[in-house]
Amino acid sequence: MSDRTDWDRLRSLPEAEIERLASEDPDNPATRADAEWAHAVVGLPPLDADAPARPAKRGIHARFDSDVVAFFQSGGRGYQDRMNAVLRRHMEAQLGKKAGR
Repeated sequence: MSDRTDWDRLRSLPEAEIERLASEDPDNPATRADAEWAHAVVGLPPLDADAPARPAKRGIHARFDSDVVAFFQSGGRGYQDRMNAVLRRHMEAQLGKKAGR
C-alpha cells in the first residue's frame, strides 16, 4: 500500500482547515459519537481449550502516564491484561499494514 497523502498540500493548509477536514472525515475515530464507542470492546485472548496457546508473558519495567494507568485501573482487576490487549491490537494493526504493502 502506498502513501497517498499530499504532504506538500497538507503543510500549506492553515490549522483551521486541517481541523475542519479532520472533523468531516468519517474514518477519523474522533468523529465517532459516544454511542458508537459505548459498544467498543477490548479483545482479550480467548480462554477456551480449542484456542491457540497464548504467548508467554514477560515481565518488564515500564513507565506509563499516571492518567493512563488510572484509566485502566478504574476498570478493576485485570487492568494489565487490558493494557496488553490494547498494545496487542496496535501491534497487529501495524503488522497488518506492513503485510499489506
